[in-house]
Amino acid sequence: MTAWIVRHPLYAGWVWSALLAILLVIADGFDWPTLVWSGILILLIAPSLGATVLYLLAAPRRQFEGAESIFGHFFTRYIALIFAVVAWGLSVVLGAAISTSIQLVAEGKEDDVVGIGFELLMGAFPFVAGLLWLAFIWRCAWFLARVRGWKQMADHPVPGRLLPDRPNLRRVVIGLAHPALFFVTGMVSSLLLLAIGADATILLD
Repeated sequence: MTAWIVRHPLYAGWVWSALLAILLVIADGFDWPTLVWSGILILLIAPSLGATVLYLLAAPRRQFEGAESIFGHFFTRYIALIFAVVAWGLSVVLGAAISTSIQLVAEGKEDDVVGIGFELLMGAFPFVAGLLWLAFIWRCAWFLARVRGWKQMADHPVPGRLLPDRPNLRRVVIGLAHPALFFVTGMVSSLLLLAIGADATILLD
């Protein structure tokens, strides 16, 4: 870990994000394989996301009983929303299959109804997941701003259990766990998921 990154972790995070964003634009322009730009996207969001997770895990939500962290509080609700959307989608697919089965029975295409329904569900899932991920990013960034502040080195007291034995890494994590950096990189990933969902919907149509 270079001394400059330790001294200026937030600046390093912005530079890293800008370089990876340029690579994403190049990947889109030259039609690189999905696996490649997916890896670039993961590298784009990984530093800020990892630092944010570490910071929020170290910051207990004192209003709750026990030692539940802020991150755990919101992540469990995000997972619950994902399962709720999947359950709702399945109910819509099955409802559509039942409502149209009478018309298709005569043509012997009952299986096609369910197949098309699941294709529509899978096509819409990235779009819905992107919306929920954006909401999750916004909530975590909002709470991160409250418990950490907006300066490169936190305005508020840093949780004592955040990497106490590794001061250099602790400083880098504090700098990268910045609400603006986290929100911007998270929003880019969300918008790409929304674009994937929109493309899948167009293809299905």
